[in-house]
Amino acid sequence: MLRPLTSALRLLRPWKPLQTRGCASDGAARGREIQVRALEGPDQGITEILMNRPRARNALGNVFVRELLEALAQLREDRQVRVLLFRSAVKGVFCAGADLKEREQMSEAEVEVFVQRLRGMMTEIAPSTRLGTQNKKGEQKAAFPAPTIAALDGFALGGGLELALACDLRVAAASTAVMGLIETTRGLLPGAGGTQRLPRCLGVALAKELIFTGRRLSGTQAQVLGLVNHAVVQNEEGNAAYHRARALAQEILPQAPIAVRLSKVAIDRGMEVDIASGMAIEGICYAQNIPTQDRLEGMAAFREKRPPKFVGK
Repeated sequence: MLRPLTSALRLLRPWKPLQTRGCASDGAARGREIQVRALEGPDQGITEILMNRPRARNALGNVFVRELLEALAQLREDRQVRVLLFRSAVKGVFCAGADLKEREQMSEAEVEVFVQRLRGMMTEIAPSTRLGTQNKKGEQKAAFPAPTIAALDGFALGGGLELALACDLRVAAASTAVMGLIETTRGLLPGAGGTQRLPRCLGVALAKELIFTGRRLSGTQAQVLGLVNHAVVQNEEGNAAYHRARALAQEILPQAPIAVRLSKVAIDRGMEVDIASGMAIEGICYAQNIPTQDRLEGMAAFREKRPPKFVGK
């Protein structure tokens, strides 16, 4: 069982810096539905995926999915990305789910291809052995290496909630965030991993209840159930969840990047196997961390009673 997993645990490969970054201030980027922003100053290390399709409320259309896949593929190889934050540039909405108007024009074959691409987009963020996410060599695809956070200031329905579920952490506005896997109310069912990720988050019985009924939850209700990590009071600008998510990212930044990424692998992979195999995976991850400069720096900083300065090596 562990042999195919070892290839997915090779996180210490050289990472390539990005040649360019799309920014909201760049003229070329303004017209894109997916914009990438690398924060600076004390927030250096936080990169934002900004979803910007206002007329369709960030619905998951062909262009949206293609641009997000391109951004993820590029950011995956950037060692400067320590935390990846998903947020919306459209007030009142995170992602309204599938673009049903666009999908209505597709043939059955085209719908099947698009849903496969949509599922592929989700698994670029958080693959699962249960979803059959292997690469061309038959090896299990690795999750996005850095921690991912979804900032839910508005509606996250259907595929929009599935996108948030693919992230490691979720922060929601208590009153303005509205979440639900509502596909059954449209004659559909979750097709981008929701039937697999929601049960892991909430348990099987509760996940079935929410999917069967298509029920919508507020941010406060979602926090009570454990669907989101934090629920915050909305502000006048409508971006309170974003600010809380950014503060959460700032808590992650000072920690050793390699140790954080390997912890993520140990948790994600360990959740999919029995406890003995999970312990073995943890051991593999721990062994990879032993020769890092950051581990030695952490020990030295503890001995010298000073804050550590981790460099990700």
